Amino acid sequence: MSLPACPKCQSEFVYQDQNHLICPECAYEWNPDEPDADVIEMKDANGTLLQEGDKVTFVKDLKVKGSSQVLKIGTKAVIKRIVEGKDHQLDCKVDGTGDMMVTAKFVKKA
Repeated sequence: MSLPACPKCQSEFVYQDQNHLICPECAYEWNPDEPDADVIEMKDANGTLLQEGDKVTFVKDLKVKGSSQVLKIGTKAVIKRIVEGKDHQLDCKVDGTGDMMVTAKFVKKA
């Protein structure tokens, strides 16, 4: 019987304990029959599901907090990670600006 790799650290040394799978390297436990609760689903301005590594563009001009800089409509960015947050959900690398947190409703998938 082949067990899946650990979803946290991708270790192949996973073992089964009753109905749970356990990774001995990172100590992560999960039930393969239950949906993954750690996955955060985030949607863009058009309702398209976003994932890490997706390329997005801004749908409106955005002022950068603490700066006089404005990110223009159509500016491209790459999503580095998606976080659970009230104000900003996307940690992005924005072209010409660098890393910053962005609200998902102000971008669309490119």
